[in-house]
Amino acid sequence: WKNTPDSKALLSNLEKNQELKDVLLQETPWVLDAKDETTRKHRIGLLFDLNNMSNNLNSAFNKLEKLQCSNGGFMWFPGMPDDRYITQHIVTGFAHLDHLGVINVNTDYKAWNMVQRGIRYLDNEVRKDYDWLKKHYTAKELAENHLSDIEIQYLYMRSYYIDKLEIQSNCKEGYEYFRGQAQKYWLEENKYMQGMIALALYRTGDKTLPTKILASLKEFSLNNEEMGMYWKENNGGYYWWQAPIETQALLIEAYDEISGDQKAVDDMKVWLLKQKQTQDWKTTKATTEAIYALLLRGTDWLATEPNVEITVGSIKIDPKNMPEQKAEAGTGYIKTSWNGTEIKSEMGNVTVVKKDEGVSWGSLYWQYFEQLDKITPHETPLKLSKKLFIERMGMVGKSMDEVKQGTDIKVGDKVIVRIELRVDREMQYVHMKDMRAAGSEPINVISTYKWQDGLGYYESTKDASTNFFFSYLPKGTYVFEYPVRATLAGDFSNGISSIQCMYAPEFTSHSEGIRVKIK
Repeated sequence: WKNTPDSKALLSNLEKNQELKDVLLQETPWVLDAKDETTRKHRIGLLFDLNNMSNNLNSAFNKLEKLQCSNGGFMWFPGMPDDRYITQHIVTGFAHLDHLGVINVNTDYKAWNMVQRGIRYLDNEVRKDYDWLKKHYTAKELAENHLSDIEIQYLYMRSYYIDKLEIQSNCKEGYEYFRGQAQKYWLEENKYMQGMIALALYRTGDKTLPTKILASLKEFSLNNEEMGMYWKENNGGYYWWQAPIETQALLIEAYDEISGDQKAVDDMKVWLLKQKQTQDWKTTKATTEAIYALLLRGTDWLATEPNVEITVGSIKIDPKNMPEQKAEAGTGYIKTSWNGTEIKSEMGNVTVVKKDEGVSWGSLYWQYFEQLDKITPHETPLKLSKKLFIERMGMVGKSMDEVKQGTDIKVGDKVIVRIELRVDREMQYVHMKDMRAAGSEPINVISTYKWQDGLGYYESTKDASTNFFFSYLPKGTYVFEYPVRATLAGDFSNGISSIQCMYAPEFTSHSEGIRVKIK
């Protein structure tokens, strides 16, 4: 990649396969997002320069040293006070690097000095928490649940170093108290915290309860071939412990280390990769946690070259034996196209055989022309339906009459376009386009950002269609409505509604075509 800077592998997914997308990237609000991702991908080539990596590692260490306070805690940004969460995250990060073999924390003086000071600071903070509880609660009240997310994160972090750095005698009572709290109240925590508790207990001698925690987690999981193993309630939120990617990555670590459940680990990795298929991993923290889980745990999917054989009709596509179909370095990506005269009916039979470990995905596009009102609905993980209603004013107020076959719309009628969208997974950079009949005009002509049912999107009105742009589209069902006015008499095609994930154009769908009569 470094030697071929013009490689398509380094393009943002938003910039790839423009011919398959319903709208030009330049017509969307995401041009800068695409440039930013492309720039990040170009930097990947630098990761294979060992000298550059060594310099970057030293530079990162120097920056971290400057962010460590005199008491051992780390601040988020220069000038801020010490922060327990940030400190625990950084010290855990050192443990991950040690586990991956990037550094040896014990023998690297600079790293060990920072880690040791950070752990002493965190031990004392937990001691202060326990002293405060003893001061304000009776012995009976202390037995109640006083476990917070910050103490659970501490127990998880401390478990990495339990044999490398002994807990100070004045801090042991507080540590044992919160460890006991975790054993007693783990069921009251979310999946992320339960995974941390399981790992913390397992590494510190409890081999029974962590197994029960993982068994409980598995009972509540969902598992299918398309999405792998995941948890329905693993949703994002406003707090650090409400993080889907980090949660999945940590549970991969737990299942691998505690139960050695290879199948569960690989199934969970599928879900993690599927999140990257349709969206960005959002944050640097989520990305580093995901990469740690993918590289360290379960089957090493990067150890083998992609080995996929594709048969389209009687045509066999085998990149290993076809120089003109050489797979892209690093990604294994290939692309083949046929023109209209080359397409035969037998090509509707497609066979894909994967001969190695890991996950591969692809898609088959068939593009052709058809009259709009003859288009039938198309369902994928994105499902669209479109209906028209005539809004009438009566004695009791507004009424909505659905436009069906044979329904006549009169010039001047106000027609409400209702689009129902169902999506079965989170996606980013989604474009939805709704066509309008030539005999109607939009009432809302000003393009604007809107907020509805917890979903933010940009609505743009064009001459022949209304466009909706979703930077982030959570899993769920959504209903969108907008009004138009019937202005010309005649028999018109109202077109279709279509939707497409610009990040992964294989996720596309459209409604059926509608015909309307205006009198």
